[in-house]
Amino acid sequence: MKIHKEGAPIILCAAALAIVLAVLSFWLLPTAAAWIVSVTAWIGVLFITSFFRSPSRPLLQDDGAVYSPADGTIVALEEVEEKEYFKDNRIVVSVFMSIWNVHINWFPVSGTVDYFRHHHGLFLVAWHPKSSEDNERTTTVVDMGGQKIMFRQIAGMVARRIVSYARVGHRVEQNSQCGFIKFGSRVDLFLPLDADIRVKLGDKVVGTQTLIARLKKQ
Repeated sequence: MKIHKEGAPIILCAAALAIVLAVLSFWLLPTAAAWIVSVTAWIGVLFITSFFRSPSRPLLQDDGAVYSPADGTIVALEEVEEKEYFKDNRIVVSVFMSIWNVHINWFPVSGTVDYFRHHHGLFLVAWHPKSSEDNERTTTVVDMGGQKIMFRQIAGMVARRIVSYARVGHRVEQNSQCGFIKFGSRVDLFLPLDADIRVKLGDKVVGTQTLIARLKKQ
């Protein structure tokens, strides 16, 4: 299993803590209790390691397609007023990532990063209606050369660290990695009103593989 680079420091810290707990347990506790503590600690290390798994997937690229930027479940699909960048109405498609999902994020389209901003905020549960505007989050806009697509990485109640590789002015390729949300949350896609949406509420989606929408030719 390939491990993502963002996980290395956390996995090493977890392993070091497990070793310390095991040594102290066998020193201070009865043997049976020490084994329970030690095994539990290493199970925790294995869980954290699996959280940072980095799967190998076919590279799908299509100029007219918007692919899922994350693994998870579609929890919102509606028309909303986008107030930060476009300042008009858009279709928002929200992908919620549980702790069991891969937590890498990918660029849903190719183009040039036209806008990026990190917003400090709250840590409401990710499915809360206000989390898209009130939570810790990043906003990225990719200019496809005719139309622009915006997406947000949103932290949740457990997620406390968002990593983004987006840099304004840099060229990005569809389905290349755009970042990582450590321990959960969601990604919101803001699409044109005339986009042909190919998913529905409750659908399970796979990052880089699931077609979210097709865009009208400009």
